[in-house]
Amino acid sequence: MVKSQVVIPSGHEGNILGPFDKYLKKLENVFHVDIINRGDGLNIIGEEKSVSLTVGVLNTLIEKSLGDNIIDDQVVDYIMELSKEGSDEDISALDKDIISYTVSGKPIKPKTHGQKKYVDSIKKNIITFGIGPAGTGKTYLAMAMAINAFKNEEVERIILTRPAIEAGEKLGFLPGDLQSKIDPYLRPLYDALYQIMGADSFIKNSEKGLIEVAPLAYMRGRTLDNSFIILDEAQNTMPAQMKMFLTRIGFGSKVVVTGDNTQKDLPSGQISGLDVAIKVVENIEDIAICKLTSKDVVRHPLVQKIVNAYEKYEAKNSYKENRGKKFTDKNRKHR
Repeated sequence: MVKSQVVIPSGHEGNILGPFDKYLKKLENVFHVDIINRGDGLNIIGEEKSVSLTVGVLNTLIEKSLGDNIIDDQVVDYIMELSKEGSDEDISALDKDIISYTVSGKPIKPKTHGQKKYVDSIKKNIITFGIGPAGTGKTYLAMAMAINAFKNEEVERIILTRPAIEAGEKLGFLPGDLQSKIDPYLRPLYDALYQIMGADSFIKNSEKGLIEVAPLAYMRGRTLDNSFIILDEAQNTMPAQMKMFLTRIGFGSKVVVTGDNTQKDLPSGQISGLDVAIKVVENIEDIAICKLTSKDVVRHPLVQKIVNAYEKYEAKNSYKENRGKKFTDKNRKHR
């Protein structure tokens, strides 16, 4: 057993330790150490490796807090995960990559290394595919990048689109015109725009035609020059729709395609346009395919656990199905 001490800077105790020392209890449970708060510092007692990992996490949290970052469960969990993996990636580097600010002044920046690679891919490539589970910031970060490019006059307009295959069927009974019926599918895009840009600015630019939020079907027949285009929920496109969209791209444009290929709403047996596109364009220059994982989930920590649980469940079922298929095929050969 060894003991080490970490001194928490004055004024940062609440941020680093968490409400009712919540984050200290997490560290104790994960690394199997005892942490005693003596007032003048934290005494960490346990096995040498466990103490070393705990001290490393605390020092990283101190660095984050001194950089005016708000520590939350996601930050603590992510730093602990990196420590357990023995990763030497510098998490403090994420703080330097501020994309934009919300209307309330909150900085928008990548919170994980996976998110940083995604943002860097958007900067470097004409087309970026952002693929990953819910809560990984695929759409939100793309929106922030689009608004930043628009404000810096790198593009003349922003076009946000989503497939709304079900609009004519499941929403047909609703009152109003087609746009009113489609709006529920586009609401997440509006919400992100309001938070980053502000409602007044969005409405003003929307009226000028500089920001457009529309269903994917509206893209047919258009050529989109000098635009930042985001196709959200791309797993719900059909191959022909995806081909149509990708061939709309004009000069001076940048495109981000986001999707989660584990959450398809397509009719049974229908191939996803996202799955096809990834195979078709994976070796084309200026196109990047960025895959985010459950480690990049930045919503409530429970979301990450749910994603992991579903991944295990689906992998187990897939294994059983493949095994059953092989057994059936083998029996057929012997008949």
